[in-house]
Amino acid sequence: MSKGVFITATGTDVGKTYISALLVKKLKQQGINAGYYKAALSGGVMIDGNIVAKDAEYVLKMSKIDKNPNDYVSYIFKLSASPHLAAQFENTEILMSKIVNDFEGIKNEFDYVTIEGSGGIICPIFIGEKPIMLIDIIKQLNLDIIIVSNSELGTINSTMLTVEYAKQNHINIKAIILNNFDSNNIIHIDNKRVIKELSRLTVYTCGTNVKDCEISLEDILNFYTDV
Repeated sequence: MSKGVFITATGTDVGKTYISALLVKKLKQQGINAGYYKAALSGGVMIDGNIVAKDAEYVLKMSKIDKNPNDYVSYIFKLSASPHLAAQFENTEILMSKIVNDFEGIKNEFDYVTIEGSGGIICPIFIGEKPIMLIDIIKQLNLDIIIVSNSELGTINSTMLTVEYAKQNHINIKAIILNNFDSNNIIHIDNKRVIKELSRLTVYTCGTNVKDCEISLEDILNFYTDV
């Protein structure tokens, strides 16, 4: 049976792809059959007339998985916007059934799957007759989550709002990762302390543009549960 964990965040451009890549890379370096999946990606880049899922490409390149990144994303949109708006702009219906089926295929390919969300935890994926919110995907795939937050001023508020929303929706939180952490910054240091105290969760940190994940392999393996 495969294991998985869902990477969500307090908002857009906080570092979900970066953290996902570091986790997959660390697992791969230990000889573990690890992979990646993302349900919906906006802001795809056109290369030689073909759209490319850049987030997936980044993760696969960093972790040295020599495969087509587009095979690990269910929906790829060119417009750099929330998936629901990008889907509307391209007249595309996002179906939960496709996401579930694609994820089943990914599970059959990898022993450990890191699933990256879009935007923050309340991100709308599709608005239509059968609306889909990001949290619906988390529930449907039966995944625990890691919350990625920035370390800067204001993160206590955004992080705790995300934590409380997840708890209210009965989503299990494995950990919080503070990205762009500066161990010499008094605000960053205090943010970590306060978030840990308020959330009663394990809080890890990650520096800016580090090449390898500093979280222990044992702790990383504990992030993942049977799916």
